Amino acid sequence: MTNINKDALVTSISTKTEQSKKDVETVIDTMVEEITKSLRAGDKVTLTGFGTFKVSKRAAREGINPQTKAKIQIPAMTVPKFTAGKALKEAVK
Repeated sequence: MTNINKDALVTSISTKTEQSKKDVETVIDTMVEEITKSLRAGDKVTLTGFGTFKVSKRAAREGINPQTKAKIQIPAMTVPKFTAGKALKEAVK
């Protein structure tokens, strides 16, 4: 299994679309920025066939420090979630 990073993704898309790497990187950066902005506002972002990005509230809970075994309080927080779409799930099977 290979880890595909942003550079490899930019290179691959640039080759397939015959666009410059700079243009492709700008599009990817803008996409990530817009998804982040939408999630920060509490909106849900759906890319049909790929998946849905949304925010979820996680309640406060009690945990245990694995080093000291002391009980600690974990605060409530909002976390991003991604749910894969049907087409992505089918492609990965």
